[in-house]
Amino acid sequence: MEHTLRLAQQEDADALLSRSPLAALVGMLLDQQIPMEWAFTGPYTLARRLGRDDLDAHEIAVYDPEAFVELCAAKPAVHRYPAAMAERIQRLCRHLAERYDGDAAAVWRDVPTGPELLRRLTDLPGFGRQKAQIFLALLGKRLGVRPDGWREAAGPYGEEGSHRSVADITGPDSLREVRAFKQAAKQKAKQEREREREQGTGRGRTAAPER
Repeated sequence: MEHTLRLAQQEDADALLSRSPLAALVGMLLDQQIPMEWAFTGPYTLARRLGRDDLDAHEIAVYDPEAFVELCAAKPAVHRYPAAMAERIQRLCRHLAERYDGDAAAVWRDVPTGPELLRRLTDLPGFGRQKAQIFLALLGKRLGVRPDGWREAAGPYGEEGSHRSVADITGPDSLREVRAFKQAAKQKAKQEREREREQGTGRGRTAAPER
């Protein structure tokens, strides 16, 4: 990867994300239920604990599961739920070892179309459709991976000029914009749920019989 990512907001961690396709995938896997910076620092934390300059899918795939949980759980933990995420990281690495000979970049290298890339990403353990679309947008917007139809395959996350996800972060200012967008989206969703509950309660009432 020749481009520079600014997701961990920490120089060494971002340098690893920028040069290591596997680190970027692992960071994306960890990016749920914790702050983004924490998630994307996780690959660098793991690499240091493994005594490596980079992550190796083959090494992680065959690592003793209990020992790997300990690596993930040692303070500072790589995630709020280190045991569950340790298992997911190993599943991801086994998939890469079996399907791509451990080469994470092979997931997107020479893929002809956006829909095909989205299919490959959704096949990855721990990657649902939304996470796959966000990572596809990250590849296109920040890392120059742009097969035909990539923006459409990424859905709203591929929109130019948006501030929806990690794919739109280039530094502290854009990070604040993405956080503001997410906060507004959460508030809107909360209001919609409350409105639906109120409407449901109203529908459930029956009129009093006439006397």
